[in-house]
Amino acid sequence: MRLGITAKLFLGVLATSTLVAVVMAVTGQLGFQRDFRQYIEAAEARRSEALAETLAGLYADTGDWSALAGAERRWRAMLRSHARPPEGAAGEARGAGGETRNETRGTPGRGGPRLALYDAHGALVVGHPGEGAEVSRYAVMVDGQPVGYLVRPRARQPTETADLRFQRAQLRNLAVATLAAVLLAALAAALLSRAFLAPARAIGDATHRLAAGDFEARARVGSADEFGQLADDFNLLARTLQRNEAMRRRMMADVAHELRTPLAVVHGELAAIEDGVRVFGPETLASLQAETRALGKLVDDLYQLSLSDLGALDYRRRDLDLRTQVAESLLPLRERCFAAGLELDDSGVAGVPLPVHADPDRLGQLVANLVENAQRYTDAPGRIEVACRRAGDRALLEVRDSAPGVPAELLPRLFERFFRAEHSRSRGSGGAGLGLAICRNIVEAHDGTITAAPSPLGGLTITASLPLLRTHA
Repeated sequence: MRLGITAKLFLGVLATSTLVAVVMAVTGQLGFQRDFRQYIEAAEARRSEALAETLAGLYADTGDWSALAGAERRWRAMLRSHARPPEGAAGEARGAGGETRNETRGTPGRGGPRLALYDAHGALVVGHPGEGAEVSRYAVMVDGQPVGYLVRPRARQPTETADLRFQRAQLRNLAVATLAAVLLAALAAALLSRAFLAPARAIGDATHRLAAGDFEARARVGSADEFGQLADDFNLLARTLQRNEAMRRRMMADVAHELRTPLAVVHGELAAIEDGVRVFGPETLASLQAETRALGKLVDDLYQLSLSDLGALDYRRRDLDLRTQVAESLLPLRERCFAAGLELDDSGVAGVPLPVHADPDRLGQLVANLVENAQRYTDAPGRIEVACRRAGDRALLEVRDSAPGVPAELLPRLFERFFRAEHSRSRGSGGAGLGLAICRNIVEAHDGTITAAPSPLGGLTITASLPLLRTHA
């Protein structure tokens, strides 16, 4: 049989509480019996000492033990006179045959405890001390000299009716208390197991809903303990999955849209040629080639983005100077910017070397994507500035462009795939919105960060921050 965690917790708490109750009951019983025996022994000792004083007075009056030698009846009378007060009005009761029974001892015909009197030489005077029992001796002193000894067996167990009744009552009370403790422990274990595991059940139910595709599922746990923290972590996971699912759906729609546009143009051109509306010539071929290049660029960007998301992009890092690498990457980009009516200013790249540990090819791709993004979304005539500088233990690469700008509320979304601020930075040659997403993955793969902010030129500033080499920090 497979037990759930609720049953395990219940049985664990119950077993622990029961064990504690039983141990307390056993130790309490043993302690009570020990202390009760000591109490009985002390009471018997006091009575024996009192009897020894009475015997000393008798010996002083007669000068010897002749008055008690063999006098069993008188001896029992003396013992009864020094016994504890019997329960009820009388200490004796008559049996059916007229036999005397001492109520305080329950020993027929003995008239009291088994005590014996010995003279100074060790000879028995009177009494029945018992055989083989551990005894206590009390000297009978007259004028400072022992004239005899009172011998009494040590009490190991209570024998009087009152003592036995008291002992049984205490043990019964202890057993009732132990049983009550076990029942209370069972009730507490049941309540605690349900209360403690209620948050776990809520998290489990929410997990099943999330696994079934319900991204709105949330764990409702109001506690501030570890279960509450677990619920918060689960809710954070659910929100992240919900956001990723929304991004995935939006990405699929964006990919379909971006692929549909060049394909529709190519299909329209080919249909026009087939219908004779357009004549196949250099102009038509150039249009088809342009759309094919755009489609190829989109597919290549998607491939690069998927590789960077999976961490499968090949990075061959080495120590290099960021300024030198950026300057080399800008060389083939000047002619494109000039053709687009934009001035490319790289005067801010020169300066003291900024050593970093990076992949030169990926840094070149980063620079090309950032400049190409600025080129696509900057109105002509315009200006693009590229600069490198140091900030603490970080090397910064900044790409600034002129108008138009991007509203502040849209800046955090610029690095989302397929996102374009169409209403403020739209151009007919605008890309698919994948360039900055690829840039973010490249920078993060180099343990860096990338941010967007308004540019002093009126457009946008993209800043990539990379860690400097520690030996040069």
